[in-house]
Amino acid sequence: MKYRRLTESELKELEQDFIRFLASNQVTASDWLNLKDQDNEKVEGLIELFSDQVLDKVVSTTEYLEFKSMNDIKTFHCQADKIVMMGLFVEGNAQIDFSKNQSTDQIMEMVQASGSAVKIYTAEKGYQAGDRNQEIFKMLENGCLISKDGALYKTLAGLKGK
Repeated sequence: MKYRRLTESELKELEQDFIRFLASNQVTASDWLNLKDQDNEKVEGLIELFSDQVLDKVVSTTEYLEFKSMNDIKTFHCQADKIVMMGLFVEGNAQIDFSKNQSTDQIMEMVQASGSAVKIYTAEKGYQAGDRNQEIFKMLENGCLISKDGALYKTLAGLKGK
């Protein structure tokens, strides 16, 4: 496997996609029921192949990631040849918990209201072994979340540029 097997709940959510996947591989509903009863190895192989296809599509279309924790945010722009990280760290004893689901505007309001010193930092690096998809997958498995619009990254990049 290239990535990992989808969980039962993930497979359940993608049931219609899995049915289309089976059909595209000329596995009918009755064939599938027979396979489940008689050839567990082939069933697992089909599920693993489907899992890889789903996860490959997810990571290949991911452009922005976020990782939030207490007092620290890291946002990532996953470009074709490198990842650029923009981070925000609240210094001192401010008890700001960025790990809650907040909008970019709410985060910026909390930072301003805290009166604490804020450090915006950046870094970039190429992908390990040049494998963009594997690196993004590892980041997702380690707690990063996909950002659809990259708003937080773009806000921090704008602030850093000032």
